[in-house]
Amino acid sequence: MISDDVPSNQPTGDVPPPSRPVIHVDHEHRSVSGGLARASVFGVSDGLVSNISLVIGFAGSGVGPSVVRLAGLAGLVGGAFSMAAGEYVSVAAQNELIERELEVERREIRHNSASELAELAAIYEAKGVDPRLAQEVAEDIMKRPEEALLVHAREELGVDPDDLASPLMTAVFSFLAFAAGAILPVIPWFFAQGMSAAVASVVLGVIAAALVGSFIGRLAERHVAKAAARQVLFLAMACSATYLVGSLLGVSVS
Repeated sequence: MISDDVPSNQPTGDVPPPSRPVIHVDHEHRSVSGGLARASVFGVSDGLVSNISLVIGFAGSGVGPSVVRLAGLAGLVGGAFSMAAGEYVSVAAQNELIERELEVERREIRHNSASELAELAAIYEAKGVDPRLAQEVAEDIMKRPEEALLVHAREELGVDPDDLASPLMTAVFSFLAFAAGAILPVIPWFFAQGMSAAVASVVLGVIAAALVGSFIGRLAERHVAKAAARQVLFLAMACSATYLVGSLLGVSVS
């Protein structure tokens, strides 16, 4: 005799299906794309190292404090504008190149969709996705041309078209960051002169370099002390070289 009872492991109309497990996201990723963070950190570091080298080099030559101040301020303004212009041109050129490649990809998706579909499916297969599933996912994505363009850009070019750096903002951040780093070694020369001002410039530079290195280390989750020591070492090498040149040549170079 066959029992009409439904086995306990079979769902019935009165028993709700098992709920899906709830996935909790317990971490967040920092944004590492774009150029503002890089431009800011690099700007402060470059402004600090280049201008303290300039100031210490002039100080080593034995010129008066007014000349050192003039050199430091000129180095600040010239360096900040140079870095801002360089960042603007660099980011703008990079964005233009990306836009050109996106246009090529957009044209291929429009006129050669079968090849682009196969290419996308191959990318997913290379990442370990089952070939049949990779084909299905690629076909679904290719039904929406703009989404397909974004996916191809991320997978092939390694860029996110929606997260490109702004050339103007990068230039502004670079200018301000460079100026912030470059002004520090000049400050003591408004209140002192000679060796005391030079020592104060170096002390401020070392503290600032250590802070920049520590920030880089924390941001990258690396050894903070090593990152700080590296920045200080670069600063010390630059200052030593320019001070030596200033001391040897003095103001006799015509």
